[in-house]
Amino acid sequence: MKAFYAVEQKQHNPKAFLSSGAPQPNPEQPERTERLLLGAKAAGCAIERPREHGRGPIAAIHTPEYLDFLEHIYTRWQRIEGASEEVIPNIHPLGRNGRYPASAVGQAGYHMADTACPISAETWDSACWSAWSAVEAAEAVMSGAPAAYALSRPPGHHAFADAAGGFCFFNNSAIAAQHLRKQAARVAILDVDLHHGNGTQGIFYARPDVLTVSIHADPVRFYPFFWGHADERGEGPGLGYNLNLPLPRKSGDEAFLEALQPAFRRIRAFAPDALVVALGLDAFEGDPFGGLSVSTPGFARMAEAISSLGLPSVIVQEGGYLCDALSDNLTAFLTGYASQ
Repeated sequence: MKAFYAVEQKQHNPKAFLSSGAPQPNPEQPERTERLLLGAKAAGCAIERPREHGRGPIAAIHTPEYLDFLEHIYTRWQRIEGASEEVIPNIHPLGRNGRYPASAVGQAGYHMADTACPISAETWDSACWSAWSAVEAAEAVMSGAPAAYALSRPPGHHAFADAAGGFCFFNNSAIAAQHLRKQAARVAILDVDLHHGNGTQGIFYARPDVLTVSIHADPVRFYPFFWGHADERGEGPGLGYNLNLPLPRKSGDEAFLEALQPAFRRIRAFAPDALVVALGLDAFEGDPFGGLSVSTPGFARMAEAISSLGLPSVIVQEGGYLCDALSDNLTAFLTGYASQ
């Protein structure tokens, strides 16, 4: 299987985030890429550098207002006397239907959903190369590869069309799906991250051409809290094109594999021409977030099941944080996918 990654993706190096009101070291560290690369190589992947694809594929998902903000906010932030080293919002609108602020502080609150995605001087470049890795994997599949892996870091599935959140800046899985739409009449996204892909859901919530399915820890007491519940089905033309399958905390292999069955029924009913797998390895039993309890062999079984759908597939890296088994979990998934 081809895999795509650019070294510039390591430049983004967030220092901290707030968790339950307390500052903590940010778990979305550059070292993730080193361990994921080891896992991909152990699975026999040929690692290739993506091409620079320009802003077009990113702008097909994200608003120009947001792109302008993200590219320039760090420079603007540094002009504020006493500002923090990284851009971190300290104010959020209760609703986003008011006026658009001119100040850097106000725009940070508008375009950053939480405090988990600090912006530094390197964030824009790293996020672009992360997105281009997903685009390159989509290009490989469009050229006939049965599957391709994008080592996309920073991750993406919490990013909305006009907002960063949850360590995410550009929604790489959505960008890959939109790029596949150049050839595919219908694309399905299956998100198997520990956390619900709220940004991905939001981007496609009113669209009938992209089906979004997510299996994740029940958000009633877990991030992202406000999205990911089973009654969220889409709206307008997209009604019936979104399926959420929340699992009780600490659910393991069997519960996850069982949840794949209704996911597969919905995907088959949609009859997509291609699939994007938003791969979060943070559902692992030993992941620092501790929400679900999937084992390393469980990731192989998960991959074998998804691969049996027989769809051209772009596998986009989402979560999965520093633990001893991170490399092995990716190896298990990619090996399981390639075995079918």
